[in-house]
Amino acid sequence: MSSSSCTKSILPSLIFSSSSSTSSETKSSKSSNLSFLNSNTFGIIPNNIKLSHANSQQRCFMVNSVLKTVDQTKQTNNVVSVNDENEKPTILVSEKLGEAGLQVLRQLGNVECAYDLSPEDLCKKISSCDALIVRSGTKVTRKVFEAGKGKLKVVGRAGVGIDNVDLQAATEFGCLVVNAPTANTIAAAEHGIALLAAMARNVSQADASLKAGKWLRSKYVGVSMVGKTLAIMGFGKVGSEVARRAKGLGMNVIAHDPYAPADRARAVGVELVSFDQAITTADFISLHMPLTPTTNKVFNDNTFAKMKNGVRIINVARGGVIDEDALVKALDSGIVAQAALDVFTEEPPAKDSKLVQHENVIATPHLGASTKEAQEGVAIEIAEAVVGALNGELSATAVNAPMVAPEVLSELAPYVVLAEKLGRLAVQLVSGGSGIQSVKVVYRSARGPDDLDTRLLRAMITKGIIEPKKKKK
Repeated sequence: MSSSSCTKSILPSLIFSSSSSTSSETKSSKSSNLSFLNSNTFGIIPNNIKLSHANSQQRCFMVNSVLKTVDQTKQTNNVVSVNDENEKPTILVSEKLGEAGLQVLRQLGNVECAYDLSPEDLCKKISSCDALIVRSGTKVTRKVFEAGKGKLKVVGRAGVGIDNVDLQAATEFGCLVVNAPTANTIAAAEHGIALLAAMARNVSQADASLKAGKWLRSKYVGVSMVGKTLAIMGFGKVGSEVARRAKGLGMNVIAHDPYAPADRARAVGVELVSFDQAITTADFISLHMPLTPTTNKVFNDNTFAKMKNGVRIINVARGGVIDEDALVKALDSGIVAQAALDVFTEEPPAKDSKLVQHENVIATPHLGASTKEAQEGVAIEIAEAVVGALNGELSATAVNAPMVAPEVLSELAPYVVLAEKLGRLAVQLVSGGSGIQSVKVVYRSARGPDDLDTRLLRAMITKGIIEPKKKKK
């Protein structure tokens, strides 16, 4: 789907066919299933559209030379712009959000804050909302998207993890999901280090003991962190920040992350190792992985059995990555000497939870992002992401759209409007006929054929082809 020649920029061109019949070459060619397009948004187009990239030669147009014929009206780089509507969008905030973020939202639309909604109440409200902002406590299920009836355009997750949002359902219903992955990074990393130090020196237990009128210096002898090996499981934004701070404490830091680039780890002074090597050699293990079907209860009886006797575990990621019953058994047997947990499979955990009540466990109520600075930063970051998405702007934090690195996004951005208008032009050129049957997109660049992710441009060309112009009221 790419072509390379010596030109100075990335220039997409479009070839399409309006023939009512398709060649055998077209039928056997590779197709793109563009299921993220919403039929309710775009009108008559079904959710799943397959556009062939076959080289159909009938009625071909090279549009590079006729760009001046593209509509030059006030159309801008809007994917799904609510600002074309006369009425303001409605934005539902279902969990507490900082005032700074609410002010950003109010500049665009009508903001309704409704906390502690039951699933039924959320479904009732969502049918009149254009956007929904949640934290980790609200479950945005398929039923929520069904209740949205196509009006719900954006879901914003105020934080990093998106395991409480049904991404597949969001994609099927044409709803963009954005998160706030950077604002609370430092806060989460600092909390991880705080739990690490508190666990190593028995701070929580000693504090409770002293407040109970006891003086047990000999009971709460801790362990030193310097020279010990810390395994970081998940070397993303938070994990890498924990690594930097742990190195400052004199720890030997290793990490496991199948997606982390080795050069980024080396820059921090961290060695990337296999999962088994990480858990079998570590004195401390700090978890920073997302909760996915692959990582669900990845720390279980078998995993704990491979660890060093007396290992210590910190979790400020997601509770579901640990089998909590297995962890209790590992604590009782001494395989795991201590655990410091900020997250749990069920939040809040049961009052009689054996894990929370265990004497060798330090527990905090999901405080990883709970600093004043992080809360304000997350509120502003997610508010800006939601407002940008509602205005149709490119989002670097979209989690169910083609993921484009920031540096690539900056290079592609000037061509996004062009790509959409090429698609619109293609529709105009075949108006009155049988319509477009196949599309081939060719990219010419000084780069190599596979040296740039052009999925975003392809998506915008497709949008231009299938989205009818909105009628002005």
